[in-house]
Amino acid sequence: MSPDALGLIAGQGRLPYLVADGARAAGCRVICAALADSAEAELAGHVDVFRRCSVARPGSWIRLFRRHGVHEAIMVGRVAKVQLYTPWRIIRYLPDWRAFRIWYGRLRRRDTRNDTLLGAVADELKTGGITVIDSTQYCREHLAGAGLMTRTEPPRTVREDMEFGWPIAKELGRLDIGQAVAVREREVIAVEAIEGTAAMIERAGALCRKGKWTLIKVAKPSQDLRFDVPCIGPDTIRDMARYQGACVVLEQGKVLILDKPETLALADSLGIAVLGR
Repeated sequence: MSPDALGLIAGQGRLPYLVADGARAAGCRVICAALADSAEAELAGHVDVFRRCSVARPGSWIRLFRRHGVHEAIMVGRVAKVQLYTPWRIIRYLPDWRAFRIWYGRLRRRDTRNDTLLGAVADELKTGGITVIDSTQYCREHLAGAGLMTRTEPPRTVREDMEFGWPIAKELGRLDIGQAVAVREREVIAVEAIEGTAAMIERAGALCRKGKWTLIKVAKPSQDLRFDVPCIGPDTIRDMARYQGACVVLEQGKVLILDKPETLALADSLGIAVLGR
């Protein structure tokens, strides 16, 4: 049975909408802590309660959830990392005591990469009675399947490129650099880092003018499905077509295809093959 109320800690992008819609379809009331400067105002129409909260004040999330009887929460959506490096960020994102405890207590003598930080946030929420759960629980129908998912066939060279690029993409994930790589004829054209997949695709297109390259996107070897699940969507497919990519290879059951039926139909209309491995 589904819980009566689900907390949603929401950042940017389409994924918070899919989780909210899936949870409500499963009978949940969705209580949304919408991260300021990240979550979109339109998300309010997809949840039962919508409150703006600071990314640096997790205590406010806990108070909101407790008020509405929430015991489980999902954390999804991007928080623009560049905002965290702006001048006066300590004033703009004035932290509460829980944020200080996360930073100076839970993260002391640990590395502060994204997964470690999010894990520390989840641990802190747990002390407030809120358990962060698998972010795909209410949108599993959008996960990548096995084999060819489009009618469009990939180039003949894609299998060699996939076998070559797959371990490289996995190693990028293990090192927490990124989760995608662009490959053509067993050569790495571009790798994903903090700039994200869209900027990497643009760079790959600029560096490989003859096109027909393959994008490989994977989960990290120790991917925690509570956080930062890799995604593609319609914008990814449009960017692939614009920059002359030919094929997208996704890790089966680990990468989300946002609005999956529409995205795959768009891929077919633009001549982009989508494979699950």
